[in-house]
Amino acid sequence: MEILIISGLSGAGKSKAASYLEDMGFYIVDNMPAAMILKFAEFCAGGNGRYDRVALVYDVRTANSFTDLFEVLEKLKTMEGRCRLLFLEADEPTVIKRYKETRRRHPLRGAVNSLEEAVRREREMMEPVRQRADFVIDTSSTSTGQLRGELLQLFGGEEQEKGGMAVSVVSFGFKYGLPMEADLVFDVRFMPNPFYIDELRHKTGLDAPVRDYVFSFHQTQDYLTRLKDLMAFSLPLYAEEGKTTLTVAVGCTGGHHRSVAVAHEMAEFIRQQGYTVAETHRDLERES
Repeated sequence: MEILIISGLSGAGKSKAASYLEDMGFYIVDNMPAAMILKFAEFCAGGNGRYDRVALVYDVRTANSFTDLFEVLEKLKTMEGRCRLLFLEADEPTVIKRYKETRRRHPLRGAVNSLEEAVRREREMMEPVRQRADFVIDTSSTSTGQLRGELLQLFGGEEQEKGGMAVSVVSFGFKYGLPMEADLVFDVRFMPNPFYIDELRHKTGLDAPVRDYVFSFHQTQDYLTRLKDLMAFSLPLYAEEGKTTLTVAVGCTGGHHRSVAVAHEMAEFIRQQGYTVAETHRDLERES
């Protein structure tokens, strides 16, 4: 069993981090007092694997004394599995700016005279927790995508490979419109069209005779080489930026021949690069 305690400053991104960790397979519990954490961990340990990865959000709202939290952490580290503490922070101007933009109330605002004082007071209060943290992430200049990328690096497990990004490759016919979900669109209508070959017209780009015809031309081969180079260069950058899904669309006139053959080849190449790939031929069943 893996238990992750998420703590840190208000406005530093704990809720966003929790949502990303939930996507990675963690069971999330927000605002849990230290006194309940140990009991909850014991409950999870008896859950027959249902709660193998748990993330508990703990912050200044639930802190009467951090001594309780530290005692719980020591006990958890003696249990089977592992327990780690993640602390998120941001500099004072960033936290103040975020609160002004969201118009939320800082949890310490009622005890002090200003937002600035509340932010400073919380930083002082949470310093002992920061000192005990296994990981500290400063989100002052971190985009949401970068935060997700850091969390994947630290806690992604199997999803860490290729940044957890899934790629969808779609073939389509331009005469039926662009796929609404497409991130990248490639037009292969310049390639020789098997539609005008009688014995190929009623076949598709998934049939060997059509594929052989499409790839028998040097312009197809050259284009595919450049397209693979572009994918090999671009996909790691999308994953690093924090993108979870990427849709690559390949279009020809009707979506039966050229786009299908090229999309299938691209899907195989991307799969070989280590990404999870879904291959779809949107217009293959339409009448040509």
